[in-house]
Amino acid sequence: MHTMPSGQALASLRVLDLSRVRAGPTCVRMLADFGADVIRVEPPPGIDANDNMFVDNREGGDFQNLNRNKRSLTLNLKKPEGLAVFRELVKTADVVVENWRPDVKHRLGLDYESLRAINPRVILASISGYGQDGPYAKRPGFDQVIQGMGGLMSVTGLPGQGPVRAGIAVADSSAGLYLALGIFAALFERERSGQGQWVHASLLHALVAMMDFQAARYLNEGATPTQAGNDHPTASPMGLYRALDGSLNIGAAGGGNWRRFCEALGKPEWLADPRYATDADRVANRAALSEAIEQVFAHATVAHWVDVLNRAGVPAGPVYTIPEVFEDPQVRHMAMTAQARASSGRLCTFITQPVRLERTPAEVRTAAPDCGEHTDEVLREAGLDEREIQALRAAGVV
Repeated sequence: MHTMPSGQALASLRVLDLSRVRAGPTCVRMLADFGADVIRVEPPPGIDANDNMFVDNREGGDFQNLNRNKRSLTLNLKKPEGLAVFRELVKTADVVVENWRPDVKHRLGLDYESLRAINPRVILASISGYGQDGPYAKRPGFDQVIQGMGGLMSVTGLPGQGPVRAGIAVADSSAGLYLALGIFAALFERERSGQGQWVHASLLHALVAMMDFQAARYLNEGATPTQAGNDHPTASPMGLYRALDGSLNIGAAGGGNWRRFCEALGKPEWLADPRYATDADRVANRAALSEAIEQVFAHATVAHWVDVLNRAGVPAGPVYTIPEVFEDPQVRHMAMTAQARASSGRLCTFITQPVRLERTPAEVRTAAPDCGEHTDEVLREAGLDEREIQALRAAGVV
């Protein structure tokens, strides 16, 4: 029987992962990192026409990072024998995760009511583009499409630039994290009721939720957010400013920060300037204030001003490239990366979980599995003998 390290928070859980691309694997990665026994269920090579989109390069950093700490079982769910094996696995599963279009699970007989009949304690966790029902339910959902529909592209970029996508997969990643939060809540509730339940999240709802600040202003104050570039839309000085050798971000909004900022720059006269008396005044006169700030910043380096401002208690930081991020001493101190070897022998570097549990921490234990690497192992755990496993192989089920 496969066992996980007993010291991890989710060591007693078994998860069947049917998800692909990013949102679902992001969710499942969190469960895997905290010790859940995750079985990645994927079709044998050649079964799925979109397989190269889902798994473009198993050795690549993106696939490895999303699918570390998992086992891989190949299973053709288009065959009755494959569905039978999967239903057998459901008997001992705590969570099943999928991100198919909403109708697919019903066609396969893997919807919540069907799974509940097999195992009343099982939690079905589903991610979709637009929700499990409604006028857009059957639409395929991709991150950039959702960024546009959720309003993010309307507030990203420079004023008047036109819609701009965010540089990261905000909808995918946030939907995965919201689903993980829902799974944790359902697991906690199951301790009281003894019953599983259906948990679902969508890219659209997750992205709208991530628009938190802008959406709340519109819904409650009628303010329609627009592109503000590198400036904070409602506070100043708060944004990106040029120094002698580059740019830095500062956050000097609020009365206390503003006072400390002026004192640190040796500009006490700004405190008496009526144009800058309040946050609202500083926003209204942002252009003049930014020009004055950059005239001061132009006399020293980014590193100098970051040090001066932080010593004064004013938030400030450099603008890094990705390589510079991982050279930063605080990033190194917090062990934001960990390594494990792929089955090929290649040493892979992973981003660690940003949430820390002191007694039962998340761990990077293994790299992502080869396709079907653990098929025989998992089937034996399900009670199949060698003859039955070979029969499944001969039939193209695994």
